[in-house]
Amino acid sequence: MDDLFADKAVREQSLSREAAIALSNGPRTLVDCDLEEADLSRLDLSGWTFERCNLRRADLAGARLGGTVWQSCRGAFANFLGSDLTDAAFTASDFNNASLKRATLEGARFVRCKLTGADLSEARALDLHFEETLLIGARLVGRSFRKTALARVDFSQADLRKCDFRMASFEDCSLREALLDAAHFEGADLRGADLGGVRLSDASRFRGATISREQAAQLLGELGLMVR
Repeated sequence: MDDLFADKAVREQSLSREAAIALSNGPRTLVDCDLEEADLSRLDLSGWTFERCNLRRADLAGARLGGTVWQSCRGAFANFLGSDLTDAAFTASDFNNASLKRATLEGARFVRCKLTGADLSEARALDLHFEETLLIGARLVGRSFRKTALARVDFSQADLRKCDFRMASFEDCSLREALLDAAHFEGADLRGADLGGVRLSDASRFRGATISREQAAQLLGELGLMVR
């Protein structure tokens, strides 16, 4: 085991919990490794790098993952419940339906990622950054995006109840059919957001926000009114 991992880079290995523990004496780089359904819960993997790894249904609950790097990984249904992902960087990775409930995501970044159906409820998420990321059907109740510049983020059908979007800007984003109960948009620039399918009861949430003429016509169309 010591000789196999002497260079601190692990490639094309199927790793068990025991193997991960043997590697946990310092930051490691895993490349093309298979961690499907692996139990990595409560381990200290701070500073590790995961490249093109399979983490489908992996259990990372309560793990220490601060400063980790995730590049082109696949982790559908992975469990990050209560894990520490402070300053973690996710790029071009698919973690659809993953659980990030009660995780610490302060300073974490998701760029070109797929988080469809992911659960981020009750997460500690100061300075959480999304860019070019799919959050379709994700649970983001109570998250603050205040003064955030959102670019190419798809919130379609997401649970955005009680979210704070005050003074946020949207560029090529979607709020189509999102749940917006008790969300705040005062001072937000929504001209770059798709508002299609927004419920009439939610239209009032946009009070104080800036929308385009086309968006205004779209919302009025939901009321059966025609703008000429």
